[in-house]
Amino acid sequence: MDTITLTKKQYDQLVKKALHYDYLRELMKEDIFVSPPVKKSEAVVEAFAETGAYNQKFLKSLKKGLKRSSYFENENPSPSS
Repeated sequence: MDTITLTKKQYDQLVKKALHYDYLRELMKEDIFVSPPVKKSEAVVEAFAETGAYNQKFLKSLKKGLKRSSYFENENPSPSS
């Protein structure tokens, strides 16, 4: 068996990549393309806003995008653009 020597930095990078790979494998076990359980666009935007992780610009863009979607129910649907 050969011995390989790594720096701490290289080791940490390899561990990080391995953990990311394992995480993605776990995610892919589920059906990631399933439709969202909520069909109301306002509820989706509110859920994103409640996390506090997204700025107003993103939330506004999300709301605009969901209004364009034919999947989501919109309370005040705008004409197609």
